Amino acid sequence: MELMPWRPSGELASLRKEMDSLWNRFFSAADFPRFASEEWQPSVDISETKDTLLVKAELPGLDAKDVSVTISGDMLTIKGEKKQEKEKKDEHYYCSERYSGTFQRTIRLPVNIKTDKIDATFEKGILLIALPKTEDAQKKEIKIKVK
Repeated sequence: MELMPWRPSGELASLRKEMDSLWNRFFSAADFPRFASEEWQPSVDISETKDTLLVKAELPGLDAKDVSVTISGDMLTIKGEKKQEKEKKDEHYYCSERYSGTFQRTIRLPVNIKTDKIDATFEKGILLIALPKTEDAQKKEIKIKVK
């Protein structure tokens, strides 16, 4: 058996590599929100009524022309672009936290949708998408017979 010199930096590098791998696996899960990323994604509320699935997205500072909504299978995608404001000549920023650039938010729909009946409206920075459910996706009450 050979003796090898101890190298603490080698052990730290190995530990760092394992930690990086763990973080990458944790934050790259498909259904996990990407809050640790530098990309901006709009906040979304998803609710349902008896016959409709409702998606509300906050898109402050945008107009309807800056946003597109698509559906493919059971995936609803909202994407768009928030334009960066032009800096004035005599204006110097101390801090700039507002996001600008493109964004995309994809949501897996939990029920089947009538894609030809989808309605999307945009008012005061809120995008409301009404997705009518198919007949088989709607909840139905089953009466219990007493014998």
